Amino acid sequence: MVSEKQMVFNEIYAHAFSLMTDVFGNYVIQKFLEYGTVDQKRLLGECLEGHVLSLAVQMYGCRVIQKALEVISVDQQAKLVKELEGNIMKCVKDQNGNHVIQKCIEKVPPRLIQFIVDSFQGQIYALATHPYGCRVIQRILEYCEEQQIAIMDELMRCTHSLAQDQYGNYVIQHVLEHGKPKDKTAIILKLKGQLVQLSQHKFASNVIEKCVQYGSPEDRMIIIEECLGPKAEGTPLLVMMKDQYANYVVQKMLDVVDDDTRDVLITRIRPNVQSLKKYTYGKHIINRVEKYIGKQDVYTEEV
Repeated sequence: MVSEKQMVFNEIYAHAFSLMTDVFGNYVIQKFLEYGTVDQKRLLGECLEGHVLSLAVQMYGCRVIQKALEVISVDQQAKLVKELEGNIMKCVKDQNGNHVIQKCIEKVPPRLIQFIVDSFQGQIYALATHPYGCRVIQRILEYCEEQQIAIMDELMRCTHSLAQDQYGNYVIQHVLEHGKPKDKTAIILKLKGQLVQLSQHKFASNVIEKCVQYGSPEDRMIIIEECLGPKAEGTPLLVMMKDQYANYVVQKMLDVVDDDTRDVLITRIRPNVQSLKKYTYGKHIINRVEKYIGKQDVYTEEV
């Protein structure tokens, strides 16, 4: 079996570079990178040298580069990644190249990709609002511990705008879901005062949901108190319950708060049940309340 595999390798090795960019051939190269011997992997890695940039932005070649970065030695990784220097932004904004940059961040030691992170300095907003760049920023936040401070500083300066952007909102959500507690709190404080309006926004509403879900109990109370507003009729909460986006924020509150806070929310919701029935999204809230206190009890204290 080993000799047969070597025989096949010898034949494909002579045509390795052209196979890397072929619709079918790239899979053969990937399989040898995955299951070949150490020497076979090393030789295929050497075939990539001098061609990393052109392969990174090619539909099939980018897959080969990604697989290689998973299996070759650190020394070879260093050589290949270095070829991208000066072209990082070109790769990040390319539909194929961005996957290669993400794989570099995931698999190559941080010290060897510092130049990648450095190239993003002052560009975080532009990247976070880009369909491919937003993915790369998320990978840095996951894998580059030491570089996070500079990235977070830039993100915090434009949190409000990012929350409302069709791509930037995913970056802010990522911090809320996976970031440090202090960063989550910082985001919530940045959005404080506009939480109700943002809850009614197509993209920002997803961010506010994550604030509710992943914030600390203290963070959560900041949001809930702002959404409850005064006890008078026409509170922000009522506006939110009728809204196509904000109603999901209210549902999330009901799902994640402690029992006492849920009781407060339900007490404020029940007097509005009849009016909520008239709204498509209001019905969602009624269903959620019924889940917690039973269908019959929803209507027992209406005013």
